[in-house]
Formats: sequence, C-alpha cells, structure tokens
Amino acid sequence: MDWTTHIHELLLTVVYFVVGFALFGLAIIVMDRMTPFSIRKEIEQDQNTALAILIGAALIAIAIVLAAVIK
Repeated sequence: MDWTTHIHELLLTVVYFVVGFALFGLAIIVMDRMTPFSIRKEIEQDQNTALAILIGAALIAIAIVLAAVIK
C-alpha cells in the first residue's frame, strides 16, 4: 500500500472520531436538558449513586450504538 491510502484511512478515522465525539457530547446535552433537575448537582453534591449508574449505563449504550454505526 502506498502513503496516499494510509493518509486517506487516517483522515477517515479522524473524521469518524470527531463526528462520534460530537454526537456523544450532543447526547449528554440532550439528557441534561430532558431532566427536570441538575444531573451534575444530583451526582456531585447529593451523592446520588443510582443516577450516576443510570447515566453511565446510558452513555455506554450510546457509545456502543455510535461504534456500530461508524464501523
């Protein structure tokens, strides 16, 4: 393989990373806006472990879907 093919694949990887990262950030913003309370306050100040586990599971699920779409 020549260098142009490697550079093309590298650029595609970077583009997929940026798009995936942006969609992941958008999902976090949407989850924060959909809840009637502050997720940050609930987890950090009130030590709401159940909410932290729920948000973590949702983010893992979104990451799995994004990984499948990008592949």
